[in-house]
Amino acid sequence: MKLIFMGTPDFAVPSLQRLLADGHEVCLVVTQPDKPVGRKQILTPSAVKAYALEQNLPVYQPESMRTPEALARLQEEQADAIVVVAYGKILPKSVLEATPYGCINVHGSLLPRYRGAAPVQWAVLNGDAESGVTTMQLDEGVDTGDILLMSRRLLDDTMTGGELFDLLALDGADLLSETLQRLQEGTLQPTPQPSEGACYAAMLSKSMSPLGWDKPAATLHNQVRGMNPWPVATCGVSGKRLKVFKSRVGEAVSAAPGTVVSIQPLAVACGDGYALVLEEVQAEGARRMPAADFLRGHPLTVGAMFE
Repeated sequence: MKLIFMGTPDFAVPSLQRLLADGHEVCLVVTQPDKPVGRKQILTPSAVKAYALEQNLPVYQPESMRTPEALARLQEEQADAIVVVAYGKILPKSVLEATPYGCINVHGSLLPRYRGAAPVQWAVLNGDAESGVTTMQLDEGVDTGDILLMSRRLLDDTMTGGELFDLLALDGADLLSETLQRLQEGTLQPTPQPSEGACYAAMLSKSMSPLGWDKPAATLHNQVRGMNPWPVATCGVSGKRLKVFKSRVGEAVSAAPGTVVSIQPLAVACGDGYALVLEEVQAEGARRMPAADFLRGHPLTVGAMFE
């Protein structure tokens, strides 16, 4: 098929790779404009643009897809379909109808659960036992289009948001390949999304990072997992701010929430009477390290309080 690909972050790169491996003609790659990154605000291309340029694919970076110029640029390619993977903006009806097969989207959740910007991370934050990817026909809503195919993946209680993100990116590429094959064969049967179970996955922010010790230990453990690698769960002890990258639920304890109940391993009492064991942390100005290494330079005693 002759395809236009629209995507921006690294989640989308495996899908673009798979399109090329399957022999599709990617006539145009559309991605977000370069953005300033880091303290020096260096203008940096998206992961999709970087890969597209490596493959000598033409790249288009409009500020908006809602202009006549942007629509004309798509239409001049005379593509069969537009594939959209984490592009980052809602597309207008004119773009949705710009090709014979419309816009085929890869979304990182089992729709209608977790429509929106951060579906992968919220599955981990909520402690879900299952996640997956969905291909759908885009419409004018936010991830509300008809479901085409779905792929499921079981989760365990150690998986981080970053680990699930990488796995679902690969699963999405596989599902996209199958979707386009069946589209060409005429065997796809679009299914309207059910209203039951629909929810929205808002973008994460640093304001969500602080660990509230009055919460259950399992909830805090899921927070640590879901916010790894960004924005990372945080807490404070002895006036120092700690990032927490890895944890586990510990044993039942009888201490006020936030109390250090053990230092081998480092365990903190939570609101449900269980402890959260901190396994990997990072102090301000320091590197990530096992909690045992942190304690060698920052001794704590049982009874100390975490903020």
